[in-house]
Amino acid sequence: MKFLKCLGLLILIMSCDDISGDMVTVLAPAESRILTVNDVNFSWNTLEGAEHYTLQIAVPSFDNTSQILFDTLIISPRFTKTLGAGDYQWRVSAENSGFKTRYITQSFTIEE
Repeated sequence: MKFLKCLGLLILIMSCDDISGDMVTVLAPAESRILTVNDVNFSWNTLEGAEHYTLQIAVPSFDNTSQILFDTLIISPRFTKTLGAGDYQWRVSAENSGFKTRYITQSFTIEE
């Protein structure tokens, strides 16, 4: 963000980097990971120019969706969600006030 003082008025100028060609780097859970815990820690690297991230979780996948369990905007590149046993897909994209990256999608399984 940039601030500009003009004629005694403070004006906020939002910087809007074009992140549409960038990709979020996913850390966990990684593709095809089998988990034995119900508290799933989703994490990815921070993307420069991103103001927030869209995180979505589907059962069992986005191509064959029986249910979108979660769809939210978050600021932090980390999020914990309690899930039951089953097959899941999750995806994340970075956004700012003018641009959005494509989704990065990963599959994982939670075993009892």
